[in-house]
Amino acid sequence: MLYQLINGTPGFSCVGSFANANDLEFAIESTKPQVVVMDIEMPGRSGIEATRIIKEMNPQIQILMQTIFEDDEKIFESICAGASGYILKNTPPVRILEAIQEVSEGGSPMSPSIARKMLNLFQRQNKPDNQEYDLSEREKEVLGCLVKGMSYKMIADACYISLDTVKFHLKNIYTKLHVNSKSEAVIKAIRSKIV
Repeated sequence: MLYQLINGTPGFSCVGSFANANDLEFAIESTKPQVVVMDIEMPGRSGIEATRIIKEMNPQIQILMQTIFEDDEKIFESICAGASGYILKNTPPVRILEAIQEVSEGGSPMSPSIARKMLNLFQRQNKPDNQEYDLSEREKEVLGCLVKGMSYKMIADACYISLDTVKFHLKNIYTKLHVNSKSEAVIKAIRSKIV
């Protein structure tokens, strides 16, 4: 268990352990952590959404994502939300402690397979283009929200449209940008200065 590992190691102290992020604001205020080790999949709020909230509350808190997922989109969304590192749950205990230390000192630890996926993702998108994508103003607005790391629900609220309309616009955006995922759309939007 992570709690025992951290508290049983000299120089480390676990100030709190929570099964979900539903009372996140209270948990952060009451424990005042320097580093949060966040699970990406939890009941209620996702780790990505929780990361975004923590960084808005206190940008100084460092967040280390710990997960079983090697999914490109989840990795990219976590980093966009403000995570400073991303390690897999099968990481050896000594490496987890090193990653916590590293992230607290301003580093960005990643499991080797995760780092490779991130490099591949950026290399695939590293070819700048001057192509016109013919996005409508509404599609640019939705894409801009996506770049800011908003969830579909947040985009719907910000643009005063339904969730189905958000999905409809995203489908059109993906087609026009020639991408297949949210992370690819965000990278292309940033690199091509679409929004």
